[in-house]
Amino acid sequence: MTNSTSTNTIRAGLAGRREWTALGVLMLPLLLVSMDVSVLYFAIPAISADLEPTGTQQLWIFDIYAFVLAGLLMTMGSLGDRIGRRRLLLIGAAAFGAASLVAAYANSAETLIAARAVLGIGGATLMPSTMALVRTMFTDPGQRAKAIGIWSGVMTAGIALGSVLSGILVQYFWWGSVFLVNLPAMALLLVLGPILLPESKNPAPGRFDLVSVPLSMAAVLPVVYGLKEIPSEGVHPLYVASIATGLFFAALFVHRQRTAASPMISPALFRGRGFAPAVVLNLISSFAMMGSAFFTTQYLQSVLGKSAMEAALWALLPSLPIGMAAPVATQLVQKGVNRAYVVTTGFAIGAAGYGMLALAGTDSLWLVLAACAVLSSGIVMVISQMTDLALGAAPAEQAGAASSLLETGSEFGGALGMATLGSIGTAIYRHEIPSGAPAPAHETLGGALAVAGQLPGRAGEALVTAAREAFTGGMQGAALAGAALLVLAGTAAAVTLRRVTVRDEEAQPVAETEEAEPVKAMA
Repeated sequence: MTNSTSTNTIRAGLAGRREWTALGVLMLPLLLVSMDVSVLYFAIPAISADLEPTGTQQLWIFDIYAFVLAGLLMTMGSLGDRIGRRRLLLIGAAAFGAASLVAAYANSAETLIAARAVLGIGGATLMPSTMALVRTMFTDPGQRAKAIGIWSGVMTAGIALGSVLSGILVQYFWWGSVFLVNLPAMALLLVLGPILLPESKNPAPGRFDLVSVPLSMAAVLPVVYGLKEIPSEGVHPLYVASIATGLFFAALFVHRQRTAASPMISPALFRGRGFAPAVVLNLISSFAMMGSAFFTTQYLQSVLGKSAMEAALWALLPSLPIGMAAPVATQLVQKGVNRAYVVTTGFAIGAAGYGMLALAGTDSLWLVLAACAVLSSGIVMVISQMTDLALGAAPAEQAGAASSLLETGSEFGGALGMATLGSIGTAIYRHEIPSGAPAPAHETLGGALAVAGQLPGRAGEALVTAAREAFTGGMQGAALAGAALLVLAGTAAAVTLRRVTVRDEEAQPVAETEEAEPVKAMA
């Protein structure tokens, strides 16, 4: 079937009803991939009771998805540019659905770990493909900005909804249902995708650089692993060595991209005006978002004493203002406000949110929720604008590679935020906990609460009070550091983005012309 309607619409520069309907279809995999980051929060106790994993296996059940996802993003983004983004999206959807079915009925920890790994592979194909298809379907800057605002909102909502949905499903069904919920959406994508989504790819991509695949994974995985372990385990030589190893391979990967005839990530991407600042500022935004989440989730449960389900439900309250942030930012830019001012304002709002968090005490539920809403709203404003800037600056034929760089930067930023701010908070906690407290209490708040239950009467209560105050002090210190970082980021944004105009952000017309031919055909 010939997709004449879609092709004509794209050539005219304006997307029509077909493209906006296709965007709704694209939101299905995006929502599920983001939900899978947090969907195991409430399922793990039931999984542990049923499959009896070891402590190491339980960690891998949690972490393997994020590790595989982060390690393969650049590979899959480049692959989509070569074989077709729609094709890769549908392949990933099939793999994601099949792995979800296996995970739901896994009868051993090993099987569940393997299924989660395949889910990570599927997720790595889905995320850059959805963003790249948004870039190719919406060539008009205003429409693309609106589409990316929706994309950003769905991504944020998915992470928040994942934990709540898992709690509801586990309560009323069994733990496998948190995976089965993926199947209807993936089936719908497989049916509607070939009908509504245009195929697009780089018309002259060159040979796929196989050497870059292991180099990219060796660069990403050790760094993400080290950064994820430091907040909970401390600055251990093993984790430092892991990060150093990853950085070594990252240098090799960069050298390979600069010298290979057909690199996985073309260095020319960074010559697009605004692309490099967008990637860096997007990374900082993820740093701020995940760094705050490290504290607020523990605060709700361990300081305020909420159950995991109660904490997740309370955490949904800030979602409304967060969901409005990206559309507001888009409207401001479309009404003529310089993007640099909008992004700087977003960072300033985020810094104000961190400032509010620094004022929280041990009984400040509403203040913490308000701080989360303010902080996340500001950050989502930045993320939506940086995504639009990066995709607009990248040639359409390299949309997959550009999308994968943004996503990989987000993974790095999130892990770095948790490691850096988590380490600051932990250092302050250990300094403020009473010196005579039992050894486990000096490690984490969770350890203090566990050992307090074994102490008699007022001794246990005193330890709980001291530990909660120490943790809150650590959160306050980390929040001040986060606020300072966002002030610096806002200053950098004002300087680097001030001269980037809407016209500068668009890819060259040649790129759009080269893109037109592959868009003609639809299966």
